[in-house]
Amino acid sequence: MPQYNPPLRDIQFVIHELLNADKAFTALPAFADVDKDTINQIIEEAGKFATEIAFPLNQVGDKEGCTRHEDGSVTTPAGFKDAYQQYVGSGWPALSCDPEYGGQGLPQLLNSALYETLNSANQSWAMYPGLSHGAYECLHAHGTDDQKKIYLEKLVSGHWTGTMCLTEPQCGTDLGILKTKAEPLADGSYSITGTKIFISSGEHDFTDNIVHLVLARLPDSPKGTKGISLFVVPKFLINADGSLGANNQVSCGSLEHKMGIHGNATCVMNFDGAIGTLVGEPHKGLNAMFVMMNAARLGVGMQGLGLTEVAYQNSAAYAKERLQMRSLTGAKEPEKAADPIIVHPDVRRMLLTQRAYAEGGRAFAYWVALMIDTELNHPDESVRKDTADMVTLLTPIIKAFLTDNAFTATNEGLQVFGGHGYIAEWGMEQYVRDARINMIYEGTNTIQSLDLLGRKVLGDMGAKLRKFGKLVETFIEEEGVRKEMQEFIDPLADIATKVEKLTKEIGMKAMMNHEEVGAAAVPYLRTVGHLVYAYLFARMAKIALANKSSNDPFYQAKIATARFYFDKLLPETATLIRQARAGSKSLMAMPAELF
Repeated sequence: MPQYNPPLRDIQFVIHELLNADKAFTALPAFADVDKDTINQIIEEAGKFATEIAFPLNQVGDKEGCTRHEDGSVTTPAGFKDAYQQYVGSGWPALSCDPEYGGQGLPQLLNSALYETLNSANQSWAMYPGLSHGAYECLHAHGTDDQKKIYLEKLVSGHWTGTMCLTEPQCGTDLGILKTKAEPLADGSYSITGTKIFISSGEHDFTDNIVHLVLARLPDSPKGTKGISLFVVPKFLINADGSLGANNQVSCGSLEHKMGIHGNATCVMNFDGAIGTLVGEPHKGLNAMFVMMNAARLGVGMQGLGLTEVAYQNSAAYAKERLQMRSLTGAKEPEKAADPIIVHPDVRRMLLTQRAYAEGGRAFAYWVALMIDTELNHPDESVRKDTADMVTLLTPIIKAFLTDNAFTATNEGLQVFGGHGYIAEWGMEQYVRDARINMIYEGTNTIQSLDLLGRKVLGDMGAKLRKFGKLVETFIEEEGVRKEMQEFIDPLADIATKVEKLTKEIGMKAMMNHEEVGAAAVPYLRTVGHLVYAYLFARMAKIALANKSSNDPFYQAKIATARFYFDKLLPETATLIRQARAGSKSLMAMPAELF
């Protein structure tokens, strides 16, 4: 049976030692009173909920899935609804929400730590409250006063949940060709008609009402993405006194039969003249929806991190117990019939790959979460602007790099288990199946790569990338003189220089042929992802080396993991850079009819 223990020591290391979060919070008036004790108490309680309530339901949800009934209602797996009621009763949905609407007003960083543990414990279940938080953020940023009054307290408390309705049968990422219509009504509301597919948490039995955020077109809308508007469409209409009224004309037409995340209700949603209200300005729906989409992309990155961690924990435990052959240098446990497989070099490679991707991903995701807190709350406008640029640059990398790595980590875990990994009762094959969707939804990882290279880097002539590069350069200058840091600083400086050169080279090629961007984008994102990890692992190694004399096994393991990352994982960039430089010629040369 699978197991999961929240990695509290490493979470605390990242928050307190790497990020010095409590000190950073003193510069943010909203969080000035958030100290180490508060942080530790919250993450410990989050870990308890994840392990005691959510985790035991993970395999249950995978086996049972969701059930749609003839009336369009959906029942979630056994225990899911009760777990959600406990989640709401403990106040978790309100953790990082605005106190004006009943929130606790705590940092996004702590919300990220909460969701890491939830995603490790049960990704399918965690998607229900996760999407609701995104709906809250969208309406908080762009909703009218009436919409905020009607919806925010219910979303913050968790008494209502939210969805994001974008995709249609004929369009996924290319939202410019969506067909859902919004007809104005005399009272200022709109009649929404159309079909949306792949809608996570679209229908369920957790709450009395579900708040759908729906992209649709007004009658006079221009073609393409500039003609898309955003509407809030509740499952039940809401009376003037806030009570629930008639059933709105929105229903679950069917449930998708999926490879993984069986415990989450992924729905085909039919809007048959459903009543909704406009969010933001007409024809500028994507501007408003991007708040939720970016939150979702960061959330999907956290899903990848959660699965990487739980896959590592189970792989490591199995490798210490499973006996198979003898060590190549002689028996390590001669009293047993064979040695545990953790003695074998390639098993260690797989385990350390998982561990490095988990620890690197945690440092990366939490760092960006702290930057979001700074972007939204710092009193200095220039600091907010610089931080916002960094978050904009790094968001597609978090989504794509962490989820790519999660699929690698879960597959490595299955390989560690051998034949048992392919058997459902051990749990690892579920992690592989669940991890696969994270590379696809909220914009495929290719779309994230195009966004990074085309928009975030070349779109501003590399200005945002140079801001990140300055952080790396400063760290290299400060630490490069220290002999004990050279094994980390030298490869960091090398990859930083190569990324700078590669970016300029692709930019020059793209001026003559735009397909060069499409050809280079995926290897380019992974290369920059490794640059980020190299920077963070070097920073973590510095801290661990400073504590080496303590003989704390935690710091010894941190140094060993950092060395493995630089020795075995960072060299992937040599291949990636060569692929990016190879350009589009060989990709585009073959006529389509020959495929």
